[in-house]
Amino acid sequence: MATPPQASPGYSRTITPQMDSLSSKPDQSAMSPAPPTISSGAPRFPPPISQQDQIPSPSIKLSTMLSPANGVNTGSSVPHMSTPPGPPVFASPVRPAAVPFRTSPATPQPVAFSSASSLPTSSPPYFSNGSVELQQQLPSAIEEPVPDGKSPCVLFSAHKVLKHKKQANVPSLGFGVLVSPGRDTSPGPQVIQRDPHRCLDCGAYSNLYSNILIGSGQWQCVICGNLNGSEGEYIALSKEELRNFPELSSPLVDFIQTGNKRPSFVLVTDLRTSAPVFLVIDECLDEQHLQYLQSSLHAFVDSLPPTTRIGIILYGRAISVYDFSEESIASAEVIPGGASPTQEALKALIYGTGIYLSPMHASKEVAHLIFSSLRPYKLNVPEASRDRCLGTAVEVALAIIQGPSADFSRGVVKRPGVNSRIIVCAGGPNTYGPGSVPHSYTHPNYPHKEKTAIKWMEHLGREAHQQNTVVDILCAGTCPVRVPVLQPLAKASGGAFVLHDDFGEAFGMNLQRASARAAGSHGLLEIRCSDDILVTQVVGPGEEAHIENHETFKNDLSLCIQMLSVEETQCFSISMENRHDIKSDFVFFQFAIQYSNVYQADITRVITIRLPTVDSVPEYLQSVEDEVAAVLIAKRTLLGAKSHSDAIDMRTTIDERVKDIALKFGSQVPKSKLCRFPKEISLLPEFLFHLRRGPLLGNIIGHEDERSVLRNLFLNASFDLSLRMVAPRCLMHREGGTFEELPAYDLVMQSDTAVVLDHGTDVFIWLGAELAADEGRSAAALAACKTLAEELTELRFPAPRILAFKEGSSQARYFVSRLIPAHKDPPYEQEARFPQLRTLTTEQRTKLKSSFIHFDDPSFCEWIRSLKVVPPEPI
Repeated sequence: MATPPQASPGYSRTITPQMDSLSSKPDQSAMSPAPPTISSGAPRFPPPISQQDQIPSPSIKLSTMLSPANGVNTGSSVPHMSTPPGPPVFASPVRPAAVPFRTSPATPQPVAFSSASSLPTSSPPYFSNGSVELQQQLPSAIEEPVPDGKSPCVLFSAHKVLKHKKQANVPSLGFGVLVSPGRDTSPGPQVIQRDPHRCLDCGAYSNLYSNILIGSGQWQCVICGNLNGSEGEYIALSKEELRNFPELSSPLVDFIQTGNKRPSFVLVTDLRTSAPVFLVIDECLDEQHLQYLQSSLHAFVDSLPPTTRIGIILYGRAISVYDFSEESIASAEVIPGGASPTQEALKALIYGTGIYLSPMHASKEVAHLIFSSLRPYKLNVPEASRDRCLGTAVEVALAIIQGPSADFSRGVVKRPGVNSRIIVCAGGPNTYGPGSVPHSYTHPNYPHKEKTAIKWMEHLGREAHQQNTVVDILCAGTCPVRVPVLQPLAKASGGAFVLHDDFGEAFGMNLQRASARAAGSHGLLEIRCSDDILVTQVVGPGEEAHIENHETFKNDLSLCIQMLSVEETQCFSISMENRHDIKSDFVFFQFAIQYSNVYQADITRVITIRLPTVDSVPEYLQSVEDEVAAVLIAKRTLLGAKSHSDAIDMRTTIDERVKDIALKFGSQVPKSKLCRFPKEISLLPEFLFHLRRGPLLGNIIGHEDERSVLRNLFLNASFDLSLRMVAPRCLMHREGGTFEELPAYDLVMQSDTAVVLDHGTDVFIWLGAELAADEGRSAAALAACKTLAEELTELRFPAPRILAFKEGSSQARYFVSRLIPAHKDPPYEQEARFPQLRTLTTEQRTKLKSSFIHFDDPSFCEWIRSLKVVPPEPI
């Protein structure tokens, strides 16, 4: 990760490219942010439980949940990283970092839900009533103490909470948490096959911090203080027995129910691989784009498991629904695309003799024939003016996926037995049929028609969501696809919307990764906090749940979010404030995620976190996680950047934010009116500098549609991808196949080196002119850089484009524009942030200066000083 440098002696780290997770922090993947209103009535607490009759709440978590495999720093100076299969192994050893520094993972974790892939064979033992002595030891599963607030699925912006409301509720810095409901954990969470114990008053779950009366088995809720029974389960005969309850020893547990009560449920060997994937393909493509698309489609069907059911629809002015009932023949039913299909037409299609969803083992040959038979668009009509009935095609695909279980006469739709996915391959806008817009922006009634189309598309997306179907839209080519119209369809269904330059490698990779993503359904996120904490804003792929959608308890003050889908790559950004001054030593947070996983098991994932409270501002700042705080600030900021003019305003907001943080938390410079930015969070201003000048808010991406898609992707993205989209990660190739991580400054452009820059949705490989002149060395360096880039992004969705170019080429501007310009800074400033310069000779310094592409952008030091803020002191 190209962690932005700080005003310190600098940092570097060397890695080998066979390692794909270069981190010391846990991984984490836009809802309207109407601040939720929560009643602030103080709950009544029962009499304190006697210390002689209770189990003290453990202050630590499972050490296995925070292993190096999860990217959590365990004290080693050299990060532990996993090695994916396939790419060549480089024998060169890892060189230790020159200066310790903090990093975060660059690659999302695998897109599987391990909590359901292996089901336990038995439940925790049931204990009979009896009088036992007080438990004075922690559960055996807890081996090593770890700080409060650590969990693979939850990342707080700080590991401590300020007690004083005025200090805590400074909006420029803020306090919040990133929650990844579907994040896979390694090793998997504790799995419990029984109903959880819940507080009868507020609905919270029993957890490792609950005080328990051993004699009666009663437990005290950490959220409201209510005393609850456990039906005798928490009565123990010895202290070892309570260790068998995972919820009393781990901060993260999964309660699972495998019984399926759905009427359309059909037991199959592997529900996940039998879930339908429907391809909806634009047939209005020119020959060049079509050739790339055909190659990507052929590779796609070859990558599918044999039990995956596939359907294929082509759309233009009409819809062609391909029939797999005939072996070795590509035949299709043709439906007009000018209007939504009638119920009679859908009945004739679904109850007819054709097979429109077929397992790959029986239909691969036919699928290849269909893709080979595609022909380029022949009419002399501009791309943007060609008739495309995309909306009608998706309607037909939804009806086929639903199948005979849909009662068309009554309009009742049963839930299908598995989660389905529609992948739209689009090369242009929807200009024909329902949800369409005029061919030209100059149409006199275009604004009204666009507004109508947006509403229709959003409604169609909601229908897909109700049918457990996710709609991903993958666009490619040079024709504008009218992003504001199509994006609501993907967003409302819980899918992704991705733009590509063409239908080539990146498109093909995203096609495969889209179909392989594990998607849970019927997700509900419940957020409960101590009465001292107020949730003010939630940003992510969901919407506020209606009260009838979840259980109601007497005094349930939880905030409930209905998730559009439950996937590894998604994340919720939750902002919080103090309701009042906090008097207790700890505050508690509980996140409960209820959903049906890819195997149709009902999961309730419960995550409970305890954070200590402090009076000292410096102590609080020491606990702030710069990367998490930067991502939370970025998501709150991007929520207001709905247009180019809004983005300009948001840059000003970032400037004001940095000034306010320095004023509220920094120190006064002697004999000056200036404030120094607090050294405890020295990385934060450089993260925000990257944000304001990068692709999310800056001008380095030309078209507003591209910026809009990036912003929407960012608002829902996991912590890893979000951090990379904010600040690029810079890795310099060294002899022997190793890579050294350096600050993302233009000072890395040394003519005898190769550099990899990972910016989330783009990865750039830059070859210096001197290196490029040596054919042998440049070929080896390029191969190593490509291998590293592929490993870093192996499991990322959407898959980034990977571009390689030489110093001095026109494409090199992609690379240079994303680096912080430092060539204009005085030498002492350059060396403070880039200590490697101290080892360069005069000749090498001259070469370095000649390699700069000069832009008018200010350097980081120039920018922060223009705000009347002194850069943070060296750490």
